[in-house]
Amino acid sequence: MSDRFRLTLAQLNPTVGDLKGNAGLALDAWRQGKEAGADMVALPEMFITGYNAQDLVMKPAFYTDAIAHIEALAKDCADGPTLAIGGPWIEGTELFNAYHICTGGKVVSRVLKHHLPNETVFDEVRIFDSGPLMGPYSVGNTRIGSPVCEDAWHEDVAETLAETGAEFLIVPNGSPYYRNKFETRLNHMVARVVETGLPLVYLNMVGGQDDQVFDGGSFVLNPGGRLAVQLPVFDACVAHVDFERGPEGWRALEGPFQKHPDAWEQDYRVMVEALRDYCRKTGFGKVLLGLSGGVDSALVAAIAVDALGSENVRCVMLPSEYTSQHSLEDAEACARALGCHYDYVPIAEGRAAITATLEPLFKGLKPDLTEENIQSRLRGLLLMALSNKFGEMLLTTGNKSEVAVGYATIYGDMAGGYNPIKDLYKTRVFETCRWRNANHRAWMMGPEGEVIPDRIITKPPSAELREDQKDSDSLPDYPVLDGILEILVDRDGSIEDCVAAGYAREDAKKVEHLVYISEYKRFQSAPGARLTRGAFWLDRRYPIVNRWRDPG
Repeated sequence: MSDRFRLTLAQLNPTVGDLKGNAGLALDAWRQGKEAGADMVALPEMFITGYNAQDLVMKPAFYTDAIAHIEALAKDCADGPTLAIGGPWIEGTELFNAYHICTGGKVVSRVLKHHLPNETVFDEVRIFDSGPLMGPYSVGNTRIGSPVCEDAWHEDVAETLAETGAEFLIVPNGSPYYRNKFETRLNHMVARVVETGLPLVYLNMVGGQDDQVFDGGSFVLNPGGRLAVQLPVFDACVAHVDFERGPEGWRALEGPFQKHPDAWEQDYRVMVEALRDYCRKTGFGKVLLGLSGGVDSALVAAIAVDALGSENVRCVMLPSEYTSQHSLEDAEACARALGCHYDYVPIAEGRAAITATLEPLFKGLKPDLTEENIQSRLRGLLLMALSNKFGEMLLTTGNKSEVAVGYATIYGDMAGGYNPIKDLYKTRVFETCRWRNANHRAWMMGPEGEVIPDRIITKPPSAELREDQKDSDSLPDYPVLDGILEILVDRDGSIEDCVAAGYAREDAKKVEHLVYISEYKRFQSAPGARLTRGAFWLDRRYPIVNRWRDPG
């Protein structure tokens, strides 16, 4: 019986639907493992299909193709270490989220996921069937248990594996980021180690998929819960972990250990990686955005430059008569600091033409929100024209505070294909700008130093759609608004919870009303990077027509 076991962990970035490409990544990792003398090479959950593939997995032609790619991959990996890879499996009429164990040119075992998550962004109960509680599989003379992702968040699967002879646990995951999630994962995995007395390997994928970013951060725990290995967050990597068997069983030897950055840096990295992968995986090489001289568009411009490089970002200033000289100067200064292309496209002539066209119908009526929205929609039209002409994807720039209460114009400043700051409250937008000005990392493609002029961060926010307009004319001050939204949206709290936290009942009721009546806008909005468990899209699904209000 061997007293050493080498495991190769492939913390990689699959693309949903790219079966050939994902198989190629798996084969390359397997070859690295073979060269390093590994006994086994492990890849994350549903790696062959990419994750989260949603209803695509239920399409018979798709899951049949995915299974065929796994079987072909098994043959390609016949002469060397065992390969473990996530993918679908079909038995009769049942579809499973499975972990395929490939040895000697064929799939020798399949672990079927038992606990199917059905909250936040996950809808697996609708897609997959629940597999039975299963025992371990063999790799050489070693018996390994693999609770698949959610299975390791419950004690029964790991305990069954330990009771039926598993000597250590490998947990393949497709676990997307939300702020401070690593500690939650670690606590659950430590619980499994304490309950079973077995070492545990937590293997996660990296990369962006629609609104979600998989943040990696794979780790290995020894009996007692001590970390032996910790891989970086967000970076794709292949790492080799050695286990040694002693009188009390297997223990992992200490290996690579990467310290993780704080939540501010991780949030910013998520927004960059989400946009970078969204563009790469959809085929867009360039983006553009309306740069207003305000803080939101400045932050989006910085994220875009860090994700794609300044040569691939076009910033467009579209001033009206209400645009201040400060905004003109600030927008140009920001574009210059970031090093990206800058266009100046005034909207006065177009607005005059639209006003003249509508004048016979609007004659005798006072100007109101209609005229403000015409400006926003005209800007959206011009930006989409540039997008069509130059093949650049339009980014929209509304923060979570605005998205929540509908402080945006549908078919106007909401136009665009992706919104990097969709899940970032306004108060965090300011702090994130300050963080970016003070920090630079190797994964950023933009320049070092102050890329967002300080005046953009410190001046009062305004949509500049009428004289002397400020956001606070229509909304509570942002610290108040964001505090109420965090309770109502992120924590699913009540009006009474807001009052107990020190907010005025009148403000809480107003914000709640705005959140509910804005649902139709969010239903039509661009996807954006998910930073919290309360992100608008799959995390929070409310009806558009809704007459209920909290009576509190």
